[in-house]
Amino acid sequence: MIGQVARPDLGAYRRFVVAFSGGKDSLAALLHLLSLGVPAHAVELHHHDVDGHGPTFMDWPCTPAYVRAIAEHFGIAVYVSWREGGLARELARDDAPTAPIAFETPTGIGRAGGNGPAGTRGLFPQTSPDLRVRWCSPVLKIDVLAAGIRNQPRFLDGRTLVITGERAEESPSRAHYASFEPHRTSTRSRSVDHWRSVHDWTERMVWDAIAASTIRPHPAYVLGWGRLSCRACIFGSAQQWATLRLLFPEAFGRIAARETASGKTIHRALSVAQLADRGTPFPSATLHPQELAQAGDPDWRLPVLTEPWALPAGAFGDSAGPI
Repeated sequence: MIGQVARPDLGAYRRFVVAFSGGKDSLAALLHLLSLGVPAHAVELHHHDVDGHGPTFMDWPCTPAYVRAIAEHFGIAVYVSWREGGLARELARDDAPTAPIAFETPTGIGRAGGNGPAGTRGLFPQTSPDLRVRWCSPVLKIDVLAAGIRNQPRFLDGRTLVITGERAEESPSRAHYASFEPHRTSTRSRSVDHWRSVHDWTERMVWDAIAASTIRPHPAYVLGWGRLSCRACIFGSAQQWATLRLLFPEAFGRIAARETASGKTIHRALSVAQLADRGTPFPSATLHPQELAQAGDPDWRLPVLTEPWALPAGAFGDSAGPI
């Protein structure tokens, strides 16, 4: 089951930071790490709340609670971080700096940033591999994790290994990522490495690892999504937008209204309404009322383990994501 990615000397690290979205790949990376004998007390899950602890705008309401339920199941510490105001605030930014970053720590809430140059957004992130225009990834995820590491003195004490779940199979761009390299936060005084531990895994390997654990997949997969990102991901296919409009019309309406207000569409050629018109909702979307109710609930109410475990409808399906 284990791929051929070179494995670092795990005994050299004091702590292991797993960037944990709650999706299948980060879950597989966590399971792989634990299978290699890394003790739970040395592992930390770091989850980025893209809606910034505010009202749901882009993401799945249940995701932060799902992440905490997984952490509790394994007895692992979990730290949530966010850009204050989330994507909605950054989208509305008008002649103002990008908002500060907040991050949970073992002793409270830390904060960083917020003093940058004034600027104006107004437009949704664009579907591009260029992170300058696909700004949701750096502003709400990559930079947020980096700020949390750079601004905690505990990361100066001993070596840290950051584990992320990008896989080469996902896209041509991700195929060129290094499986192991110094992390962007590493300095002479702060030793941090970055391991993409499942980089050469196939999707089959990912699902096999999750099946063996009997962990319940995120409800998005059960409803038909092939990839866990934001519920209203900018890379969403016509089928995803059609399903979002069917299941969560208010959430869909908020995105459509912001597109109209900005005068620009996310996909440039088509609005989300036009995309939804071209798509057909996932057949499984209305067949699982328990998972559907959980998907929109910010409190986690389902067992973490599920037996008999069943491959979700979204597996090997529509997985529109970064190019």
